[in-house]
Amino acid sequence: MSHRVRAVRLSTRIKGLLVASSASLGLVACATVPGANVAPGAPITQAEAQQGAQYHEQFVAEFGGAMSGPQARYVSQVGQNIAVQSGLATSPTAFNVTLLNSSVNNAFAVPGGYVYATRQLVTLMNNEAELAAVLGHEVGHVAARHSARRQAAAQRNQLGGLGLAILSQVLLGNSALGNTIAQGAMQGSQMLTLSYSRSQETEADALGIDYLNSAGYDPHAMATLLASLAAQNALDAQLQGRANATIPEWASTHPDPASRVQYAMQLAGNGTGVVNRDSFLNNIDGLMYGDDPAQGVIEGRQFIHPQLRLSFTAPQGFYMVNGTSAVSINGDAGKAQMTTAAFSNNLDSYIRSVFQAIGGQNANLAPASIQRTTVNGLPAAFGIARVNNGQQQVDVTVFAYEFAPNQAFHFQAITPAGQASVFNEMFNSMRRISTSEANAVVPRRVDVVTAQRSDTVATLARRMAYPDAQEARFRVLNGLSGNATLVPGQQYKIVVRSN
Repeated sequence: MSHRVRAVRLSTRIKGLLVASSASLGLVACATVPGANVAPGAPITQAEAQQGAQYHEQFVAEFGGAMSGPQARYVSQVGQNIAVQSGLATSPTAFNVTLLNSSVNNAFAVPGGYVYATRQLVTLMNNEAELAAVLGHEVGHVAARHSARRQAAAQRNQLGGLGLAILSQVLLGNSALGNTIAQGAMQGSQMLTLSYSRSQETEADALGIDYLNSAGYDPHAMATLLASLAAQNALDAQLQGRANATIPEWASTHPDPASRVQYAMQLAGNGTGVVNRDSFLNNIDGLMYGDDPAQGVIEGRQFIHPQLRLSFTAPQGFYMVNGTSAVSINGDAGKAQMTTAAFSNNLDSYIRSVFQAIGGQNANLAPASIQRTTVNGLPAAFGIARVNNGQQQVDVTVFAYEFAPNQAFHFQAITPAGQASVFNEMFNSMRRISTSEANAVVPRRVDVVTAQRSDTVATLARRMAYPDAQEARFRVLNGLSGNATLVPGQQYKIVVRSN
């Protein structure tokens, strides 16, 4: 959650769905969709270039901003060299490749030659060929005009109120409740038109592998990268206590990478090429890993933001996902977000405006009452609205805190009726943090080390800056299977604390 927090917006996971489809609020409303009638593989059109340029800054802002420096330039160079293999343009410089400051595994490309990858996804890779594979896959979607065709389909479905609908999906889940409190907004069935189909995914995989071959990379890199993504998904599910490990972080629109590994291996066949492992590792050495303290960090069940000077603790059994403008709290018993909105020194009106934003302009979502209280010395207030989602009664809770006359933060939560108390522990944990607490927050970074003869997976894993699952994290980070051992003299990634 960035320290430049703005009004309530979408969480990172759901924003991934929106952005990866290249269908922003404005794009869906366009009379025509650039590229919808352009032949696959044809060069970038002027309309597509204008569309990409128009929304580039918005996409960058939604994913934590663009990174700069040698690491960003390296990613850009690799991305441009693989993108030009697509035939969308004749010069690598026609492509704008951006390394995003996001702790979510994500990559996407939009019409006009704009390609994006998050630093977190880059840290999961183990060689340059895998970086080229991911970026090539995303360029493949653009070359095939997948997003343009999905936009056109969405437009035919007359999608409206997209932002409100997705916010409701974040808060309320993929259910008919969107009908009740986001009337006129997009329905769940229409939302699916913004996802890549399985055939589009396999086509993008195939195109990406073609680009790898053309650029001289090992085409098997697509499969090894997908395998690492699948392993990361499984580890995330284990660490978060989720039974479902098939929900990929990599662009919410992409089907589970585990199901695509074998197909990618078949497509690669007996092809060979370079992987540039050492060059890649040397170029990403020192790259930030996980949350950027400027956006707040998650440590176990605690969220702490050193610049906003706040902290709270999620309930036992819930897991958090940090986004640019919101922190999502997820569990079987309910879902919530912590974020902010415009505040003018009146918590009652603040809470009512949040309910209105959740419900949308055509709904009358409002709390039955607003109660004032104090939480750890902070003036606070909360309200609950009960609605019917067509299947059951559910409670929508907004709990807000005043930090300054012009600054408030709030939780917005959804639970089964009568069970809002599941979040009471979290609501009561919000507090200011001291200067010393803020200064103690140190980011994690990738540290590339060379394995010595005496090193083992266990010895290097013990250097990982985590209190739990050190070996599992080390293996996934380095693409090592359950029984793989270290090769003396070879470089590996560990994660350390370092400013």
